Amino acid sequence: MNIVPQFGLGTFRLTGDTVIESVKTALEVGYRAVDTAQIYGNEAEVGQAIELSGINRQDLFLTTKIWTENFSAEKLIPSLKESLHKLKTDTVNLTLIHWPAPSTDVNITELMQNLLQAKQQGLTEHIGISNFNIELTQQAIESIGLENIATNQIELSPYLQNHQLVDFLQAQNIDVTSYMTLAYGKVLNDPV
Repeated sequence: MNIVPQFGLGTFRLTGDTVIESVKTALEVGYRAVDTAQIYGNEAEVGQAIELSGINRQDLFLTTKIWTENFSAEKLIPSLKESLHKLKTDTVNLTLIHWPAPSTDVNITELMQNLLQAKQQGLTEHIGISNFNIELTQQAIESIGLENIATNQIELSPYLQNHQLVDFLQAQNIDVTSYMTLAYGKVLNDPV
């Protein structure tokens, strides 16, 4: 598929001026994909940084993620609209379900159908999942069809490779998006 750019800036744990400067600098040096999430609490700052950069929105690939408290049909689309407002855009390129949350009253089928509605309303160009194992990914596929799942964003690094899940996703032609690729910086100190 390769819908998701191969290289991008994640904004996890970045807040305030730090996230604004990080996003601005990344865009200045050529990054064109930026990833944020509702739970990061920095969507407004990411939107501000993009606005300050002067780069046309259509030249960027912007991802956000729906947090577990917003999974219900009553909350998902309004929460995404709030994210869009914070990000100063009418649509994002990719919206992910951030974490599967079996403890909520929303099952995977309902959750994925809620997300598909957001896509059908034009609030997001593509949709996908994050942190879903093989079984939950299969449930997501059965819920809305393989063609509607652009990626599964999962933690991957030289220390955490998760070959079974990666092989499964590749066999399904679902993009694998990695996060924490440098293992929280540990890779930089590894002599190998």
